[in-house]
Amino acid sequence: MESMAISEFKATCLAVLERVRRTKKPVLITRFGQPVAEVVPPSAPPRPKSWIGSMVGSAKTLGDIVSPAGEESDWEAGR
Repeated sequence: MESMAISEFKATCLAVLERVRRTKKPVLITRFGQPVAEVVPPSAPPRPKSWIGSMVGSAKTLGDIVSPAGEESDWEAGR
C-alpha cells in the first residue's frame, strides 16, 4: 500500500482519488508519520442474480389498459 503525507494529499487530492479509482490500490494518508486516513477504492455494487424480475414494483398501471383508447367511430378505419 502506498502512503503519502497529508500535505501532499491535500495538494493532489483529486489526482490521488482518480488514481485509487483507476488502479484499485489503497493509499494511506499520514501526518508526522502516523496514519490518519486510508483512501480505498469503492466496493463493487451488488449485482442481481438475474435481470428477470428486477423491475418488479417499479411501474404503476393507471386506468384500463385493455379497452380501446377511444370509440370505434372516432377511428378512420372503423368507418
